[in-house]
Amino acid sequence: MHITIITAGGAGMFCGSCMHDNSWSKGLREAGVDVSLLPLYTPIRVDEPDQSSSPIFFGGINCYLNDRFQWWQRVPRSLTSWLDSPSLIRRVIRGASGHDAARLGSMTLSMLQGDQGPHRRAGEELVNHVHQLRPDVVVFSNAMLSPPLRILKKAFPGRAYCVLQGDDLFLDRLIEPYRTQVIDLLRQRMSDFDGFLTHSAYNRDYMADYFCQPAAKFHQLPLAIDCSHHEGFPKPTVGNPPTVGYFARICHEKGLHQLVEAVIRLRQRIPNVRLKAGGYLGQEHETYYRDICRLAAPLGESFEYIGSPDSKSEKINFLKSLDVFSVPTTYREPKGLYVLEAWANGIPVVLPRHGAFPELIHSTGGGLLVEPGDCHALALALEHVLRDTPLRLELASRGHIGVRRAHDLPSLAIATKSLFSK
Repeated sequence: MHITIITAGGAGMFCGSCMHDNSWSKGLREAGVDVSLLPLYTPIRVDEPDQSSSPIFFGGINCYLNDRFQWWQRVPRSLTSWLDSPSLIRRVIRGASGHDAARLGSMTLSMLQGDQGPHRRAGEELVNHVHQLRPDVVVFSNAMLSPPLRILKKAFPGRAYCVLQGDDLFLDRLIEPYRTQVIDLLRQRMSDFDGFLTHSAYNRDYMADYFCQPAAKFHQLPLAIDCSHHEGFPKPTVGNPPTVGYFARICHEKGLHQLVEAVIRLRQRIPNVRLKAGGYLGQEHETYYRDICRLAAPLGESFEYIGSPDSKSEKINFLKSLDVFSVPTTYREPKGLYVLEAWANGIPVVLPRHGAFPELIHSTGGGLLVEPGDCHALALALEHVLRDTPLRLELASRGHIGVRRAHDLPSLAIATKSLFSK
């Protein structure tokens, strides 16, 4: 079996979707599946060996120029292809001012016009490359990558799937009239897919309604990580001082502000508790981070932001330094890779009762759930885990075992092969 996965680079940031696509490719290859991982827009940035090996398609620089200048679309590719160089794209995005979805409406709409829009030539190049690969199945890792699908289906006899893993968060941040136009166009294009893949029943039901697609076309695959390098184990005692941890993007929707407020409340009961946070901070969220620092002022030196570690070993060492983990998202998280990483290192979790989180907790038993947005309840649950040693060890052990049983790469590879072999 040959599977081609079309993924989107995260414009220089660690993106959960492309990181999962990269791990998925690794797991499938180890299970004997031939996999091609094709990056679009920008190179992917991952903290594991990069599984992608193709040129960059829909290179971000050329896409921007195609969208802004009609005459650029007529320039011969022999004169523009050098702009798709991965090293050049990396240098350009390093100095970019972020990729705020609210400002990307025009380009998103032009991308979705497919063979009728300014990026038709890029779509044909991608389709030609996929045709040469001769895969049995093609997987698009989000709905916004779907424009070349209609061209592809004319020449490709196999099946095409779309992974839905947070598309709504991007789309709902587009400004009008682009948001409505983009969603309407996507709903028309989604019927071209043979099926859709999600990592939670919650997201399956939500996205079926969001894109007006029949539930019968949806299939669920387990969320998974490569557990082989996560070397942490459940701790017999909490640290001195006890440490609450957060690791996710620094943005409002991930809820770091709620965790800060909860830890401030927690200090009234555990005076020496500290909060350590890590994760990618984009320029578009620097104002939010400054607000976080002001909010965390009562914690003084007991609040620490370590930034975004460059290597997986640094991230693992950070996770191993924690006693309990929480990412109290303000939106309904469709995945939650960071939860699996905490469990893989023996750290229990406290999460809001929405999105995919209840299913993850049910899958392993590795944490507690609290009402979303309730900082008082979050503080009480964190205290419960830190003070109750038998409970903390039980949650940590369940998560540590459960993630390796149900959310490691072999589980994902087996489920994928089973689905695509039908």
